[in-house]
Amino acid sequence: MPGYSINIEEKTLANDNFREVLFTGPHSQLVVMTLQAGEEIGLERHETHDQFIRVEEGEGYAVLDGERHALEDGVAVVIPSGTEHNVVNSGSGPMRLYTLYAPAEHPDGTLHKTKAEADEYERQHHGH
Repeated sequence: MPGYSINIEEKTLANDNFREVLFTGPHSQLVVMTLQAGEEIGLERHETHDQFIRVEEGEGYAVLDGERHALEDGVAVVIPSGTEHNVVNSGSGPMRLYTLYAPAEHPDGTLHKTKAEADEYERQHHGH
């Protein structure tokens, strides 16, 4: 099938994995993520990737080059390449979101059940 189609709200709300790559195209990638209460993605900067994030459940905040933006259901944030950023779940339950990277950020088919698993992968493959 060329392209990809899914009910992204249902998929995002049903996701319990820290990170799951759903689709990787030649110039973009669709990923669902769930941050547990108090969890964060971690401070990062993508030099060659733009990123779009939309929250479907939970609350927290994004920090873009030191500026804080509140996140809750329905809020989207766009992170241009070169922007230092982090996403933090400051709520008492899971924060579920989907994100688009342009171009792709993770190997096609990536599935990290927990943040610890994702951090270990990064340490082994990217030396951070």
